[in-house]
Amino acid sequence: MSRKMWYSLLAVLILTATVLSACGGSTSTTSSTSAPVKIAILLPENHTPRYETQDLPNFKAELTAKGYDVSNLIYSNANQDAPTQQSQAEAALTNGAKVLVLDPVDSAAAAAIADAAAKQNVPVISYDRLITGSKNVNYYISFDNVQVGKLQATTLMAALSGVTNPTIVEINGDPADHNASLFKQGAHSVFDPLVSAGKLTIGKEYDTPGWDGTKAQDEMTQALTALNNKVDGVLSANDTLAAGAYAAMKAAGISTPVPLTGQDATVGGIQNIISGIQTMTVYKAIKPEAVAAADLAFDLATGVAVPSTMTNGATVNNGVVDVPSILLTPVAVTKANVETTVIADGFWKVSDICTADFASACAAAGVK
Repeated sequence: MSRKMWYSLLAVLILTATVLSACGGSTSTTSSTSAPVKIAILLPENHTPRYETQDLPNFKAELTAKGYDVSNLIYSNANQDAPTQQSQAEAALTNGAKVLVLDPVDSAAAAAIADAAAKQNVPVISYDRLITGSKNVNYYISFDNVQVGKLQATTLMAALSGVTNPTIVEINGDPADHNASLFKQGAHSVFDPLVSAGKLTIGKEYDTPGWDGTKAQDEMTQALTALNNKVDGVLSANDTLAAGAYAAMKAAGISTPVPLTGQDATVGGIQNIISGIQTMTVYKAIKPEAVAAADLAFDLATGVAVPSTMTNGATVNNGVVDVPSILLTPVAVTKANVETTVIADGFWKVSDICTADFASACAAAGVK
């Protein structure tokens, strides 16, 4: 090759390198020429199985599908402790998180996290539970949680339709969780008119800190003692609390299960429904919720304009501002529709539910 041709080739190579550098050279969110884009997801607890088995895996899967390197994802679980979640959020911001997806342990206490994020121009997505008392909540993704309580109460009353003036026990969720107050509101919108008409008695009612099944068992034991075991039904706010309530009734010698509600469509909850221990659960399709959160977080982190169709103008007031919201629809699951809901959606497989201990119950229920 002549010296002239060599210099010409060298000039082309230099020009090509310059153009690539000017264009960024890569569309990856983790380009070697820039710091990786970090997204933080902060979940509240692990008493409820859904967070580790459904929310987090589906959130990660959707980010991966969008080309995001999940090794840059900051994940923390607060184990039902608000100060711990505060520290985790501060650490995420210090470590360069560009978006916080926050499912608060304490809805009011989490306002301080949203305010701290705003000072660093980091948007906050309130995930599943609403952050209250802050103007710095950018989006809210959850379900119609008042409707959850209505579904529980309506299904319970249908199961008690042959009982005159039934006595029930109401075991609500964590009072620090804003969602728990909405579930309770929905349930009472059904119960209170019946109580006023003398058609229902709420024998005992509890709010259960931490969504703790052991505490629910203690509460149900106290209720049974006070009511001399005369309980016709139990409104339990989720499947974990329902399991605690059932354990208390079993220990008290109540051999015939009374109508009992739940929520979250856990494997245990569905198995209890199949076997006749639990009457219903509320299925909240967690995958669409997690996917929407991942899509929104990715857009916010990478500077993409969020399409208006994400919320369609829906808002929920958090006590300070109307927060743009994505609200999904909950579904009541009973023995009659297990196959057409949680199994048909792929939320659980038949093999997850119909293990050896529940094979005969599945066969009797027609779940196969």
